[in-house]
Order: sequence, then C-alpha cells, then structure tokens
Amino acid sequence: MAKMVDRVKSLMVQQERIRNIAICAHIDHGKTTFSDNLLAGAGMMSEDLAGKACVLDFHEDEAERGITIDSAAVSMVHTHEGTEYLINLIDTPGHVDFGGDVTRAMRAVDGCIVLVCAVEGMMPQTETVLRQALKERVKPILFINKSDRLIKELKLTPEAMQERFVGIIKEVNEKIRAIAEEKFADKFVVNVADGSVCFGSAFHNWALSIPYMQKKGISFKDIITAYETETWNELKKKCPLHEVVLGSVIKHHPTPVQSADYRVQKIWHGDIESPLGQSLKTCDPKGKLAFVITKVVVDPQAGEIAAGRLFSGTIKKGTPVFLNRAKTEQRIQQVYIYNGAKKEIVDEVPAGNIIGIGGLKNGYPGETLTLEQDTPFEAISHLFDPVITKAIEAKRPSDLPKLIEVLIQVGKEDPSVKIEINNETGEHLMSGMGELHLEIIENRILKEKGVEIVTSPPVVVYRETVTRKNPEAAEGKSPNKHNRLYFTVEPISEEIRAAMRQGLITNGRVKKKDDTLWAALEEAGMGTKDTRNVRNVYNDSLFLDDTKGEVHIGEIIELVNDMFEDVMRKGPLAGEPCFGVLVRLVDVKLHEDAIHRGPAQMYPAVRDGIREAFKFASAMMFEPVQTLRFEAPVEYMGEISKLITNKRGQLLDMIQESGSVTVVGKIPVGEMFGISSELRGATGGRGSSSVVDQMFEKLPYELQNKVIQGIRQRKGLKDTSE
Repeated sequence: MAKMVDRVKSLMVQQERIRNIAICAHIDHGKTTFSDNLLAGAGMMSEDLAGKACVLDFHEDEAERGITIDSAAVSMVHTHEGTEYLINLIDTPGHVDFGGDVTRAMRAVDGCIVLVCAVEGMMPQTETVLRQALKERVKPILFINKSDRLIKELKLTPEAMQERFVGIIKEVNEKIRAIAEEKFADKFVVNVADGSVCFGSAFHNWALSIPYMQKKGISFKDIITAYETETWNELKKKCPLHEVVLGSVIKHHPTPVQSADYRVQKIWHGDIESPLGQSLKTCDPKGKLAFVITKVVVDPQAGEIAAGRLFSGTIKKGTPVFLNRAKTEQRIQQVYIYNGAKKEIVDEVPAGNIIGIGGLKNGYPGETLTLEQDTPFEAISHLFDPVITKAIEAKRPSDLPKLIEVLIQVGKEDPSVKIEINNETGEHLMSGMGELHLEIIENRILKEKGVEIVTSPPVVVYRETVTRKNPEAAEGKSPNKHNRLYFTVEPISEEIRAAMRQGLITNGRVKKKDDTLWAALEEAGMGTKDTRNVRNVYNDSLFLDDTKGEVHIGEIIELVNDMFEDVMRKGPLAGEPCFGVLVRLVDVKLHEDAIHRGPAQMYPAVRDGIREAFKFASAMMFEPVQTLRFEAPVEYMGEISKLITNKRGQLLDMIQESGSVTVVGKIPVGEMFGISSELRGATGGRGSSSVVDQMFEKLPYELQNKVIQGIRQRKGLKDTSE
C-alpha cells in the first residue's frame, strides 16, 4: 500500500493532474457500488469484492441498512492515456435525512458525478443533489446506472434504450438550466456527444460513453448480445467502468486551479485583491493558507480529525492556525491523506487537495483555517432545516458527563443535527431532519460511543413570525431605567425570502460596506436607504439600525445584535426559532456614561423591546410541511390519497403510467410520525415515498393556541392562555 501513498504524494503537487469529485444521487441508485468499482479499478480493493464490500460504508449501521449515511473520502491514482491523475473522491448519502453531508461534500469538490437509475429516471433527491452542487458552482457529469435492467427486465431494443437515455439526459439538462446561474447554465449542461454522459451498470462493472464507443468500436447491439448470450461478464474487461467514467472526469471536470477562478468569488466574500484573495483565486501552494473543514470525525485513537479542502497555501504538521469562526488559535498536529476507512500520515500537502488534519479542538464543519485572522469562507448552508426534536438524557446519572461530551462530538460530526445542552436540568435536545436521522444518531450514541440513553417521543420544531407591522414602536427599558430603545417589527417580503433561500443573501453581521449584500437586497426590492442600515442577517431575518445622529450607537450595536439573534433563536410565542422577521431599531435614549449601558442593562432592554413589538404585529406559528412523492402499483391509488388527506395533507399531483401511480402530496411534519409503516400497511409493502421539498406554512388558526400552549408547557414556560 505504501506504493499507492507515494504515488498519491507525488501527484499532490501537480495541480493540473488533480480532480476533486463527489458521487451523488437519489437513494438506492447505486452510488456505493459505483465507488467500489472505481476503487477496484485503481487497485485499492479486489475486483471480486467490488459492489459487495461497500468499502466506503464503514459504520455498522450503514452495512445493516444498506444505505450510505456518512460521506467518505478516498484519494486514488488513475492512469489515463499514459498519464497518472490523482482523483480525490467523496461518496455521499442519497437519503434526504442525510442531505447535510452532501452539501458539505460539495464545498470540498469541483466536479460531481450524478448517478441516475435508467429504469426510475430522475427522482426528487436527484434534483436536490443537483441543486446542492450548482449552488456551490460544482460541475456535474451524468452516469446513467443500472442500464442492464433495460435489457434484462424491460427487454428494450437498442433504439428504445437510446430513446430512454435521451429522455433522462433532457430532463437532467432542463433541471441544470433551471437551477444554475445564467452564466454557467451552458457550461454545466451534460452532452452525450462529448462524453459528459456515460451509461452502464455499476453492479456488472461496465460503462460506455459515445467517444469510448467510437474509439473501441463497441455498439449498443454488442451490449444487448452480451446479455442475451449470458456473456456480460466479459463487458468489464471490454469497457471497464473506472476507465470510461474517470476518463470523462479527467476530460470534463476542472482542475483545482481552473475551478478556483470562478468558485472562489461565490463561496468566499473577502477582498479578492488582498493577499489571501489573490492566492485563493489562483489556488497558489506558495500563497496564504486557507483550509475549509467539511467534516469532523472522532477517531478513538487519533482524536478529532477534520477533513476538508485546502484552497490555498501549503499545510504542514505543526503549523499554528487561526480558526476564524471560533476565533481561537490552534496547532495542526497531523496531516492525513484518505484511503477509504484508513488514513495515511504525510508531512505536508499543497493547495488543491482534500485531506484530513488532526489536533484541532474547536473545529466545526464550515470553519475556515488561516494563518492569521482573515475573512472566513461563506457558512455552509443546508437546503433543509432540522424539523424534528427529541429530548435525550443518560439512563444512568453517572453517565451524564460522558453524554455531554458525546453530544458535542455528534454536533461536530453531523452539523445538520442541532444539539442544545441544558446543564441545569440534565435534559438535552437533539433536532434532526427526520425520524430516521435521529434514530441513526441514537444508535451511534449507544453502539459506537457506549452511552445508554433514554429519549422522549419526537416533537416537531415550529417557526414563529409576524404577519404585519406593529402600529407604533415598542419600548424596551434597561433595569436601571437610564436607557430606552424603540423597536418595530414587520414581515420580510417574499422576494427577499426567496433570495435568502437561493443563498444570494447570506447570514452574518454586517460590519462595513457590503456591496454584494446591498445589491442582492436591492434586487429583491428593498430601498437603498434601508439596505445601508442592515446590521445583521440571521435565521432568515434582518436587523436594521434606523437611528440617526446617535453618538453612542456604535458602542452598543454588538449588544443589540446579540439579543436580536437571541430572540430570533427563541421567539416570544413559544421559544421556537423565528424566521422572515424584519426588526428595526427606530430610536434610542442612552445614558451618557458607558458604565450604565453594559450588557446587564442593554440585554434585557433589547430583548423586551423586540418581544413587545411582536405582541402588536400579529405574531403567528408556522409549521414545517414536506412535499412527498409516493410510488405504488396503480390499484393502491385510493389508499395513498386517503393516507394524505387523513394527515391534514393536500394532493398536488397524480401521474399514472404502465401499471404504477406516482402521487405528490404536501403533509405537515407534525402528522407524519409513523407514516412509513402506514404506507407499507396501506400498499401491502409495495409503496415507497421520498421527500421532494420542505417549507414552513401557516399553522391553521384553530390549532395556533393549542400548539403554543403545548410547547410552552413542554418547555416549562409560563402559561399565557389566561
């Protein structure tokens, strides 16, 4: 194996020969089998085991459930036309509950291979992964998998197969054009003629692309004949999957230097003319250091290992670095390159590679490491928010310290899980994307971390917002009565909300001139005067400072920001997160002496003022709603529509084709517990469902009070119903 490590090390310095790629797809479209075959082709595992070993699924629960839960990285060497290339590959999960892992993987790569099943075609999660890739300007190529099923099961002719492929390619390209930014749409669409579309069977380890077919003189007919005469085993020698697909990767995916030119402006908002900006733009190994963590794994022997992408500079063992979000300095103790579940220690690595580093204490995914304090990369924002929460406590009180330690680890390993630790009550909250997501985390706490826990039944995470502007400014007084702050709140326009969802307006405090933010807000319809007053974007809400000529405002603005964020995290109705609220500080009366306006005075004044404003702005609860796609044989159509309507759901679409039916419906998450077993029961085990989208919608008026009181009671807050 040492030989492979030496080959990887020698290629790490040759940027034009590096490709950083991710494999992504809908669940069960064959990603892990596909990556096994790529590894086998690179000589990193035996060919006989490929597709069975699932080398990149190294947690027990992944093997048990047959799904990928964590993204896994591997560096391998591929020889293409006599030249060796380094392929840094990340295999990502397909299940919607683990979509956060896909988003984080996209930050580290420049290209992705999107797998689509030839029989099922494009599915909801395929669109989601495309959306995640294009948001980070990651270039896709397409692999149409399970093509053997078209021959064996559907008995299609070469013409009919081609027709099926053309249909899938057209649909994928329509999505790319709809999602990608205008200037990238034409560059990122896939094209069968140039080889950015491949098709084959990961299970039988063969693949084809038009250029490869022309070069080797193979046709569709040969493939069909091989299956008819049961000689398909020879296909993996004739047209090996790794050779065709990695050939396409090398030709169509950019090198780290090429991608830096257009990706850096999108994911890093610092000054491009600064020394760091210049070295990021050219991916300069001799320039300033910038490393972004995309995943943290806690290794029993080596402690925390942060995997991520080195965007510029060279990282060495022993380098002192600054963590820009945690605002702390630490030292890198080890540098690793990935080899599936194994890691190899190296001394140093230059820019453009995906690596692991050991020795960091406060490293969270999305953190930017530089040599001295600098602008961090844009926070990694996930498409969906956690919508289900469970209370979790240790079975034995003596395990409490260990449980806290484990929960902090879990929050690092999977940042799409939100952990709230309450040291006073010993009850801790864990929020995730869905029931499966939380179930997996619970299993890992028990099996891998060895802590026995007791959990509450799952509860839904709601959102609070306002529906109109409060008629007059609400006052917040400091405890010493020397400071008064006046606030108004109002709903944010739908255009601004849409810009936030698309990632055009990103979270963060606004310190100075921010042309990108101002332009995005103006584009979404906000007046110039207002955009210049924005001081904070948080939880899809905005804080504006509309005060004029107030001398001391600069000294208290950070304190106001702190409490604005606090109220947006825990709203006044039931302590649930807020969204879509625009808070204005319209006037202040402050004490001359700084000693009388410290945090102890300002915090309550700001918090009470904003909460008071909520009272007169028709505050309301919104509930999470998921759009689901159900598939089943046509005779179960009635059962599925009944299931949707019984759960306060709404039928959106119904498509019937060749004996099966696809039903699209919108269901509140609060009604969805146990839906998978109900679906199995209603369809005799033949129905399946997948999540298409998630949004928050107004909770019906008749349920508002009941839900608010229920949450307040659960959280031990004062009853407001009297």
